[in-house]
Amino acid sequence: MHADLSRLTFRPERHYSAVVAQQGRVQLDADTNEQTAIQLHQARTLAADLIGRYGGPRDAAGFRIEYVGGRHDIDTLYIHGGRYYVDGILVDADRPAPGVPVPDEDAEEQDSAPNPPSYWTYWDQPDAFRDPEKPGDRLPSPAQAPFVVYLNVWERSVGAAEDPALREVALGAAMPDTAARVKVLWQVLPLSLSELAIEDADPSKEVVRAAFEKWARGQALSSARLAARSERPDHADEDPCLVRPDARYRGPENQLYRVEVHAGGEAKDATFKWSRENGSVVFPVDELDGTWVQLASLGYDDKLDLDVGDHVEFTDTAYSSRLEALPLLRVEELDLPGRRVRLSAEPDAGVGRLPHLNPFLRRWDHREGPKRKGRTSALKGGALKVEEGEWLPLEDGVEVYFAKGGAYRTGDHWLIPARTATGSVEWPADPARRPLLQGPAGVTRHLAPLALVKGEESAVDLRLAFGPLASSIPAADEASLAAEAQARREEAAAEDPSHGRSQTTAEAEATAEGDN
Repeated sequence: MHADLSRLTFRPERHYSAVVAQQGRVQLDADTNEQTAIQLHQARTLAADLIGRYGGPRDAAGFRIEYVGGRHDIDTLYIHGGRYYVDGILVDADRPAPGVPVPDEDAEEQDSAPNPPSYWTYWDQPDAFRDPEKPGDRLPSPAQAPFVVYLNVWERSVGAAEDPALREVALGAAMPDTAARVKVLWQVLPLSLSELAIEDADPSKEVVRAAFEKWARGQALSSARLAARSERPDHADEDPCLVRPDARYRGPENQLYRVEVHAGGEAKDATFKWSRENGSVVFPVDELDGTWVQLASLGYDDKLDLDVGDHVEFTDTAYSSRLEALPLLRVEELDLPGRRVRLSAEPDAGVGRLPHLNPFLRRWDHREGPKRKGRTSALKGGALKVEEGEWLPLEDGVEVYFAKGGAYRTGDHWLIPARTATGSVEWPADPARRPLLQGPAGVTRHLAPLALVKGEESAVDLRLAFGPLASSIPAADEASLAAEAQARREEAAAEDPSHGRSQTTAEAEATAEGDN
């Protein structure tokens, strides 16, 4: 997640069940965040164990799909409300009810706005941001049917730049925001049978589900692998007063480096970017005029501001949710009194023009490519080229290594804490202190099939449903009641051999039986 964090410490393989606060100790964000992660992991694991990979409550299952042909060859889907669980994650498809405004006292009659439908459509679903002008976003035509409709679920962080309601205005504009949020995003998307390797034109539900499961296993996690280390940089002796002389990490501050894939694909096409602040340095955009961008703020200090030469990502809520790479732009000029920056090029025409999508700039901290044999590698679209099989320097002794043969996806990222106290980075290593290759910390996709569309108004439901565990307590019959009464009498007799008689009477009867 893009947030101002010290580090993320949750590791499910350690089997911690709780974080225990101790008195008189410093409080860190990592401890609180780990407690949240532990509880979330437990809740979602339990839900997935009981429900399975995906499913919804029988009487309130969401994401029922209807295929509807539209005008001008723009078809759509109706996505009906309800709840669904994918890998234990609760996904809610209910459409929020519109608010009721205060009536206008001057008007004789209050015109009521028409209520929106109870379902979403393929084009207005809240987190997918499909564009009818993009051919790749359109649904397959009826001639291309059948095709599968599936649910893509993932999570991303949201800060005050994207949701201004998160900021407490009482703190003032000069103060930074407080806590960020993690949001569950869902997207209903089409998938052709050929992508599932299904040749049958009329496959059964079981065939489609089995093929989808095989396909989903290859989509959920990335095959990219990265390692990190800290090495003593060439300029380490230029300022020996910053940190101790034997330190390998020579940065003056503790940092959480974020290495993120920008453009995906094979290594020859993939690029990456990095930030020493976990990509959390963002600037809300007030206005865009060509290459000039007016910002709500230029930063809170000299570590969190913008400088000429910085590379920034001009984006908004829609493009953040689509996980599509846009060219990174270079800051060419600063107008401090006007809170404006001039970029190296005008941002893409499809991003940042709609205020309700909360456009913003995100700063990345790379300036140029790694130096090799006295030469500097050129940037590609403002990002660094992925070079596999060799150590690539970031800054201050921090280096990363991409394993050979990886397939990269936009949004894949790794987090690397760097600490001045140890003069090194925190990264798993083997007993010989060799850094271990690790998969990305995210983004993890959670996928579930919803329907097989065979034609207009013809969709085979592929969802699964479960019923409630609780049921009525059955009334006991006469035989059960008699058996329970007999059991109680036998239990009482075993505990009281006198059967309720006085001790004198019981002893007299025992003596008489002995005389006989």
